Amino acid sequence: MNTVLIVEDEPGLRAGLVAAVQTLNCRALSAPALEAARRLLATESIDCVLLDIRLRDGDGLSLLEELRRGPHRDIPVIIATAYGDSERTIRAMRDGAFDYLTKPFDFPLLLGTVGRAIKQRLLAQTLSVVPPPLSRGGLVGTSAAMLAIWKLIGRAAASDAPVLITGETGTGKELIARAIHDYSRRAAEPFVAVNLAALPPTLLESELFGHERGAFTGATGRRSGRIEQAGGGTLFLDELGDLEPALQTKLLRVMQDQTFERVGSSEPLLSRARVVSATNKPVRPGEPGASIREDLYYRLAVIEIEVPPLRARRSDIALLVAHALSGTQSRAVSEDAMAYLLSYRWPGNVRELIHLVQRASVLSGGEVIDVPHLPENLVASRAIATEEVAEGLTLREAVLRLEKQMILRALARAGGNRSEAARQLGIGRPQLYAKLEEHGLGSRTEGEGS
Repeated sequence: MNTVLIVEDEPGLRAGLVAAVQTLNCRALSAPALEAARRLLATESIDCVLLDIRLRDGDGLSLLEELRRGPHRDIPVIIATAYGDSERTIRAMRDGAFDYLTKPFDFPLLLGTVGRAIKQRLLAQTLSVVPPPLSRGGLVGTSAAMLAIWKLIGRAAASDAPVLITGETGTGKELIARAIHDYSRRAAEPFVAVNLAALPPTLLESELFGHERGAFTGATGRRSGRIEQAGGGTLFLDELGDLEPALQTKLLRVMQDQTFERVGSSEPLLSRARVVSATNKPVRPGEPGASIREDLYYRLAVIEIEVPPLRARRSDIALLVAHALSGTQSRAVSEDAMAYLLSYRWPGNVRELIHLVQRASVLSGGEVIDVPHLPENLVASRAIATEEVAEGLTLREAVLRLEKQMILRALARAGGNRSEAARQLGIGRPQLYAKLEEHGLGSRTEGEGS
């Protein structure tokens, strides 16, 4: 039976809260003051604290601060007070309160909050915590799609050939560019990034190539451009699809002749940098809407790496969530919440996932992220998808979809360990490997667990 400690100095309200909490099939302990509450915390196993702020022997927020610093830091604390001013509310939530409720109490709301707090406490005690995956520069994944990316990064790092990285927004294209640089023989040289969509063409030309004094209004001295600053390192050109045609012509000369000129100068300078570029727009010759001239494309895309969207490598989601939890107050995600994360389409890809997990951790106020901490649009999108499952699908297609969801959830619970996932599903490892292949989720080569 779970135990709730009620710290309230008004006798009638204290008795009413005890009776209300007992309707949840919980044991209720009560204290009229801070000192009595401290004694109970020292001698009893407490699962939740209902805490008033103004008590006869001090401020309830001081007890909240003590709990967050001491051995009881994982006990959820609900502030229940008549004083709902902004300063106290902000202080309480900043210091780790689970929630902040004001008198007169809406008892169904109060009891619902206590129930959620106890659930989170139990989840924190029972969920296995997946250790953050080893990664370099934030790159995480063991799916077949990411294994192919690792191989391409290795091959690209071993050469000096220009690399073009394509993929949707938020897939981690700059992280891949940095990994290529970090693993290459140029790692000790600069990595210089330029966002080609961030500046108008007149300023971008100077940003890339540099300028001489007097080259244009405001050019009060010589300035080296990003190509020159990169030296013998890596020049990363992001948002390549937004590069203006005139600058494409100048960049083509750099790629062909390895030379460039500062704005306002006719003196050729040598470019020693390796060029890695990235885009989320069509750039291949013949593609509808392609905005890069064909000869420049072939110069930049000697090696091309297409980064898959997150929805195409769902078996990596559990690992990415564990990575996103690093540095937050939360240690785990509940099974129900993970099911929502696994079924979401992730239009913003890995960037959206990292942001969402960090936001949910702040909102959770505790060690476990649960469904109420997820954005409403994510929860609603799964409900809509569930309603649409049976529409337009044969029985076999519906069964295969359910099977895929069960495999993904088992992998999430097992932290990506395939042996443990197979045990949870009640099948052998060979059968799980076959199912992973059938659903396009990976193969034996993807870091199997033992």
